[in-house]
Amino acid sequence: MRISALVLALCTALPATPQWTLPEVVRRAGQRNPGVNAALEQAAAAASGVRLARTAWLPQGDVLGQFNGATRNNVFGMLLPQRVIAPISGPPVAESSASMVFGTAAGVLVSWEPFDLGQRAARLAAADAERRRAERSLSRERFEIEAAAADAYFSIVAADQLVTAARAGLDRAKALELVTTRLAEAGLKPGADAARARAERATAEAAVIQAEQAARVARAALTGITGDEPVEVKPQAQRLLGPAGVFAASAAAHPRRAEQQAAAAAADARRHELAVAWRPRFELQGSLYGRGTGANFDQTASRPPQGLYPNFYNWGLGFTVTFPFLDRPANRARHEAEGHRAAAETARLRKVELELKAQVETARATVEAAERLTATTPVQLEAARAAHEQAQVRYRSGLTGIVEVADAQRQLAQAEIDDSLARLGVWRALLALATAQGDLTPFLEAVER
Repeated sequence: MRISALVLALCTALPATPQWTLPEVVRRAGQRNPGVNAALEQAAAAASGVRLARTAWLPQGDVLGQFNGATRNNVFGMLLPQRVIAPISGPPVAESSASMVFGTAAGVLVSWEPFDLGQRAARLAAADAERRRAERSLSRERFEIEAAAADAYFSIVAADQLVTAARAGLDRAKALELVTTRLAEAGLKPGADAARARAERATAEAAVIQAEQAARVARAALTGITGDEPVEVKPQAQRLLGPAGVFAASAAAHPRRAEQQAAAAAADARRHELAVAWRPRFELQGSLYGRGTGANFDQTASRPPQGLYPNFYNWGLGFTVTFPFLDRPANRARHEAEGHRAAAETARLRKVELELKAQVETARATVEAAERLTATTPVQLEAARAAHEQAQVRYRSGLTGIVEVADAQRQLAQAEIDDSLARLGVWRALLALATAQGDLTPFLEAVER
């Protein structure tokens, strides 16, 4: 009693094998798969890009603070814009000197575009198009992962049916081996029959091992999609081995088609952005700054604290127009290249539509064939059972040999597999149809009914 109680307590303490329903597997895959998380972050980044584009309507400001010690040797002459030589203000000096003076500068510049010629709106439209494309990519990624998880769930159910059929075949092979061994020992059957029965039993054991391996591989594939640790998943297969349900096709756009539509729209938005990029820019600017220097106008130097703080101040307001007219050829080339990309995305959209249409027609044909197949497998199963029973009776009566019995056992095992997989095949074909139509919700609702 104590041993039995201890065994019962240990069994109770062990974690139960999780029983996952098909809708639960689909939900877990859509929430936990790393691919979905990556697409979610990309969509969030694209949304941030829209918020960044909206900031173009806000004023821009720069604050400057500087302290330096340098020479004051200034000369006449023009210096083209560059980044190496620092500009020096003030009159030119008669001769070069190595003496140093201190200088300071502090200021603020605020710029604002009160109006534009559609440039900021075009940038915002392009950023918003990229956001929609990223969101459609997220929906497509989640949908494909959920469909893959559902298909992997069906693979587990099918593998379990193979295991069940293989074990049933092994039981029959063991029973045949026992009968032939006893008959051979009694001298009623030749020893070759017992040897053949042992070979059939070994073949059945190999079939069980292969079926169990396939079941483990199918479970590993499912947990890899759902993002879980490898566990011994036990599917709830009763509904999937019964009569198939009926669901109405969804009118929603396929996620893959919606993604490609968004990609084509994003290409058009980028093309429009490039079309207006060469237009002039108008900026209202205001500046306030102060400078301090230890250099005097008479080319002498003042001692600190002169130059250590700003002591001369200026302010200014202005309106600036910038027109990069020489960028027009480059922008025209970029616009033309983006136009070709937009045309390519439109062509891909047409390709996707044709592929999805073909997938729907293929899935419908598969559903019809699977439904017709379910009407034939029960007949084959009953015939295989009757043939197996007759072969056993004929063998015991000495009217046939061991080969006929072995063949009847294999045919019965195959008929059992075909019957269970045919019923499961209808549901799997319906899953393929729902996947081709782009919406798993009606199919999952049919499974739960």
